[in-house]
Amino acid sequence: MTELRTDRLTVRRWRDSDLEPWAAMNADPEVREHLGDLLTREQSDVSVARFQAEFDQRGYGWLAVEVRATGEFIGFAGLDRVDDGMPFSGVEIGWRLARSAWGRGYASEAALAVLAHGFGTLGLPEILAVTTATNVRSQAVMRRIGMTRDPADDFDDPTAPEGPLRANVLYRIAPSAMA
Repeated sequence: MTELRTDRLTVRRWRDSDLEPWAAMNADPEVREHLGDLLTREQSDVSVARFQAEFDQRGYGWLAVEVRATGEFIGFAGLDRVDDGMPFSGVEIGWRLARSAWGRGYASEAALAVLAHGFGTLGLPEILAVTTATNVRSQAVMRRIGMTRDPADDFDDPTAPEGPLRANVLYRIAPSAMA
């Protein structure tokens, strides 16, 4: 997959020109509110290199999102394997957008394209989504794209310190929900 296109967005491989706005996102306390510490420019650059390597290895991963009309980089979306040590396994969907892109439906639009790719092209039997229990915006996106939550699946993230980032919710969707 080189890119996914929606009416308004392109979900694509990373470019060098994405590094600066990506670093700005990772230095924004509101963007990182449910993710943990702010990242330095070097940490942000390393994350993109890791995203690229994982994509090359697996054929899916975290991809850059840009607005088609302007070419503006606004964040990322994609699929990733659930981290080892979690109380479940599988492939998860995710997204992260710059604050300037919030509230426009971009996260849902990109996520629906990623879900269609995950089910239609990759043939995944299920896709998961995880966020902190306090991240109501991401949970709203999960519901809008057809994902469902069973509170029995909620968990404490073993990698998060005590505090608001520890309690997490798990949403799921199967291909049949996309029909």
